[in-house]
Amino acid sequence: MENGTPKLMKGNEALAESAIRAGMQAYFGYPITPQSEVIEYLTAEVPKRHGVVLQAESEVAAINMVFGAAGAGARVMTTSSSPGISLMQEGISYIAAAELPCLLVNVQRGGPGLGTIQPAQGDYFQAVKGGGHGDYHMIVLAPASVQEMSDFVFDGFKLAEQYRTPVMILTDGALGQMMEKVILKPEGSLPYPEKPWATTGKPKSRERNFITTLHMESESMEEVNNRLQEKYKEIQKEVRYQLIGDKDADVLLVAFGLTARICSKAAEMAREKGINAAVLRPITLYPYPYTAVAEHAKNAAGVLTVEMNAGQMVEDVRLAVNGATPVHFKGRTGGMIPSPEEILVEIEAIANHTIHA
Repeated sequence: MENGTPKLMKGNEALAESAIRAGMQAYFGYPITPQSEVIEYLTAEVPKRHGVVLQAESEVAAINMVFGAAGAGARVMTTSSSPGISLMQEGISYIAAAELPCLLVNVQRGGPGLGTIQPAQGDYFQAVKGGGHGDYHMIVLAPASVQEMSDFVFDGFKLAEQYRTPVMILTDGALGQMMEKVILKPEGSLPYPEKPWATTGKPKSRERNFITTLHMESESMEEVNNRLQEKYKEIQKEVRYQLIGDKDADVLLVAFGLTARICSKAAEMAREKGINAAVLRPITLYPYPYTAVAEHAKNAAGVLTVEMNAGQMVEDVRLAVNGATPVHFKGRTGGMIPSPEEILVEIEAIANHTIHA
């Protein structure tokens, strides 16, 4: 593929190709719909180019392989979908505690349980509130297009290595399966940083590197936690969001990923009817753009949070707004996607003061 030439690609395949171009050295995963195209693409392409791809015997095995490769300094990635990510939670907690960089991708499907293979956003809590045990976070990026599915691979590896932390791309089955034009970044354009902490064998010039998450003394465990919390404070400067529309809109919609695209259409339809509506799209779900949400909501008649779940990100929106403006919620579950028309009904009700938060 020529660099800089637009290609028509499926989201999962654009992500996989971008992982190769971003210098991914190892991938460990297990097939699960709707992200199986990632491992299929990598299995076909990586042997022709560079790196290792291994289909593990389970998601539990895959995440522990990621743990080992990250500890050895490899640029490593795994992908899965909702139930598979649930199986990885213990390993993700270990990776966060060990302060190892890696890239995780969750192509969400409807749940709970095995659920449906249709797109959903029900894993927000799991992604941004930890998911596994203990006090930890990971940076979470939410793409809204196939182009961002591609770009966020580069961003994810870079942020993971900068902060020595797991980074998750939280996407969904629709974005994974849809085809759009994408411009891929050139192969080799993401440099490898030095990793003096990696367990690559002990030369005579330094002391041995030792990576563990087991600390028998409470004082030692608290030191680890304090160091992590200081890192998470520093990560707050990585907040990213997009405002689509007027910064002083009468109705502010807050949505991420695919839902933000639908909300943009709904807001456009509202403006055609004389209602000044705008969309604030969080791009980083952790760190969350609390300040931006509060700033753009303060002069609005109401805020409408739209999600493909029963109400998860809306809790962070309410924290941000802190009672200054009514916050409303519109959700669809089980793999159902809200339409612009049904969102427009909610916008009109807020604008006409016929809905109560």
